[in-house]
Formats: sequence, C-alpha cells, structure tokens
Amino acid sequence: MLVSDYFGMQGAPLGGSKATAFVDDMRRWFSQPNGPSAHEVMHCKDEAQRPTTVVVAYWTSMSDHAAWTTASAWRTWWDDPARVTEDVGYWREHLACPYDRHETIYSDPKYRIGLGRTPDAEIVPITTNGYFGAARDRIPLSAIDELKGATIPSLPSVRRSVAGRRVSVVVPNNLTILRSGQFWHESEPEQAEDYERNLQVKLDRGMDYLEGNPDSGCLYLRRMTNLSDTGEPRRETSIQAVFGSLAALESWSSSHETHLAIYRHAIAMKRQYGDRRDVVTWHELFVMPGGTLFEYLNCADGTGLLPFAAHLEPSGDITANPAIG
Repeated sequence: MLVSDYFGMQGAPLGGSKATAFVDDMRRWFSQPNGPSAHEVMHCKDEAQRPTTVVVAYWTSMSDHAAWTTASAWRTWWDDPARVTEDVGYWREHLACPYDRHETIYSDPKYRIGLGRTPDAEIVPITTNGYFGAARDRIPLSAIDELKGATIPSLPSVRRSVAGRRVSVVVPNNLTILRSGQFWHESEPEQAEDYERNLQVKLDRGMDYLEGNPDSGCLYLRRMTNLSDTGEPRRETSIQAVFGSLAALESWSSSHETHLAIYRHAIAMKRQYGDRRDVVTWHELFVMPGGTLFEYLNCADGTGLLPFAAHLEPSGDITANPAIG
C-alpha cells in the first residue's frame, strides 16, 4: 500500500510566522518514529483563493503510517479543539492506494521527486508510454477493471460553511488524483527561457480550462510552487488535479487542444535537445479505492471535496457526526 498525505494550512501568507511554524512543526513530527520516507513543501493560492502552505508526505508502509498517525505528536495537535478556533484552516487529504491502482512516469530518470524519493523506489525504463491511454495501461488493475468513476454533479447549488467545524468527506471509488510536476531549476538558460515563455504558458492555459469548466470532470486543482529547505520558491511547480474519474482525465489529455498544445511542445523540445533536455516533467497518478477520508478543519467554502460532500457518502463532524446536508 502506498500512502501520500497532503497536509495544508489555509490562510497564512508565504514566509509569515504561522506558515513557517507549520512547516517546522510538520518536519519535527515527521522525524518521530514511523514518520514518512520522504516529504516536500509547496505553496499556492488554493481553490478557495486563499494563500496555502502544503506539505506532502510519502509512506510505503501502511503499518508505519498507521503507527505514526496514531502515536506521533501530530495526532495530539490535530485533535486539539483549538484547531477550529484559529484564523487559519487546515486539511489532511489522505491517499492510501494499493500498488495496482497507481502509476508514475519521469521524463528524466536522474531526477527523483514524489514517491520516487522514497528509499525503496526504483526507476526503470518502460515501453508503455508515448501514446494516449498509456497511463491507464501502466495501472495494473486496469487489465481487469474499467475503473469507472463516481457520477458527481459539477457543483451543488448551496455552498456549505465549515468555519469552526471539523468535517470529513468519504472518498468515492475510483476518484482520480494526479500530481504533475515541472522542474527547471537547474536548466541551461536557453531551455529555461523556452519553458517560461512557451511551455509554461501552454500549461497555464490547460489549467485555466480545467478550473473554469466543471464539465471537464476536474473537481478542483491546485497550482503549487515547490519550496527549498529554507522556504524559498524554486523554479519547480506541482499541479494537483482531482477528477471524478480516470476517463475524465483521459478525455482532456487525449483530445482537448489545451493539452495537445502542451504535449506537442514537450515532444518538440525533446527532439530538439535530445539527451541535453534538462527541463524535467513527471507525474504520479492514484485511482483511489473508496472509503478513505479527506478531513477539513475550519476551512473556507469551496475547499477540496467540500463542495461535493452532499453528493458523495454521508459526511459530517468528526466528533459529533451531524449530517452536513
């Protein structure tokens, strides 16, 4: 079982005392027994349009994750009633995914990120790439399962406030979560300039389309900037996009002009530079089994899966369990 937990602090500006303390605390808690094998820190304006610090952590042992979640000092802090009385919000989006529901690919095997940073990870050549549908083919379970997603309306008519509350949302079966990364921090000037003036522009257009068109099947999307160990923005970005189904992601990537423009430019640059190509792109994809929880504490309307909670499994206050609807 693979675990990728996203921990977020919503509403604190980058570099401020609260965001800095949040990252320092998370790193201290990660260093306790059974902590994650790898973690990264990012910043974004989230889907609720609030400044947000995101710490993503990776475990390759479900038992280690359970032991850390239960016994670390993080648990005491997370359960403290004070979390819902602060002027910031918090979330934990818990991705516990069997190996046969996951795939990942890197344009350059020398750069490790995401699950590739865990000590047990091995990066090997593959042949299931370079064609639309390859991502599905790299998911072992797809050989026997169509991985049909949940039918989720684009948005409920009433937005629900969770200010001062702890709310959990049950993840539906086959919810599809993509983390797509772009690394040009160490690129030669010519390639870095091409990325920033051309490929990044096309990428932004694609993300604009997904964010602005609920019919695309994208439920929410975060454009995150990776931070250095000292909290400085790097020339590296990560996009977390959550889709109701794998088919919705495939439909956009295989046929929509905004993604085709990204794809064509990336292929053209690879042909131009060959082995010199030093702008690294990668992604990791999780097609989730149903039943895990995304937890939101004192978060703004529109955060994560909250707008869709009434259309998924019953959810509510973690402690008192009243119905959201």
